[in-house]
Amino acid sequence: MPKHYRDIVGDGGSDIAGQVTAQHARLRERLARVRAVVAVVSGKGGVGKSSTTANLAAGMALDGARVGVLDADLNGPTMAKMLGVRGSKLVVRGGAVEPPQNALGIKVMSMDLLLPTDASPLTWDAPTQDEGHTWRGTMEANALREFLADTDWGELDVLLLDLPPGTDRLWTLASLVPVLAGIVVVTIPSDVSQLVVRRSITAAAQGRAPLLGLVENMAGLFPGPDAEVLAREAGLPFLGRVPFDAELAAAGDRGDAYLAIAPDREAARALRAIATKLRQTLAIRV
Repeated sequence: MPKHYRDIVGDGGSDIAGQVTAQHARLRERLARVRAVVAVVSGKGGVGKSSTTANLAAGMALDGARVGVLDADLNGPTMAKMLGVRGSKLVVRGGAVEPPQNALGIKVMSMDLLLPTDASPLTWDAPTQDEGHTWRGTMEANALREFLADTDWGELDVLLLDLPPGTDRLWTLASLVPVLAGIVVVTIPSDVSQLVVRRSITAAAQGRAPLLGLVENMAGLFPGPDAEVLAREAGLPFLGRVPFDAELAAAGDRGDAYLAIAPDREAARALRAIATKLRQTLAIRV
């Protein structure tokens, strides 16, 4: 039986280096069938990044693209709920997990699908409590590597990665993915949000993956600065603004595809247009 990372003290004859090498090979093999891997980031929580990710996935799926979503927010996973696959039983075939698909055919993998109850937190087994913070970063990276390597994504046009706030997780994930096609940044019309996002844009621009553009969410809810100006000053494309709509959040709570059930609402039209623009930028033909 292969050892897990937390079981290793020294090498112990476990050939852990060989196991990691084999896992990297599996990861490359899985993602070789994915045309584009895109990270969605915010820098700050509470801006609707996960909702934006779910609806961009829905928009591209409605356009005819083959879409997958990896919920990389291990401590606060929401994608299974928003995309309507929460409670699905994971099936393992041929040594790989088959991700559940929602009504639009979007494949989803999330830590939420592995936790036993709604009240169960994600905990990391550190050697001591004092070492918990350092150990957590290592274990998060290992868990994400396993999600990517052990999930049979099949043939996908795009795999969206919903990242937790903060740029450190972006570069952890970027180091695992052979090629990151680009990064989408989400903000809201708020001075505080844009201050943090501006720093995230600067950090993201220092990496190898291109910045695909900026999305302004919850437009009209706050009397804050225009995100289009921020995009222009930062030198990245402005993908569009999504008007605040309480029904968008309600649909996510129900696990309904907002773009499919309310296609004529202003926010749905905006999200569909952004999804189409993103698909065209990635040269995904459907």
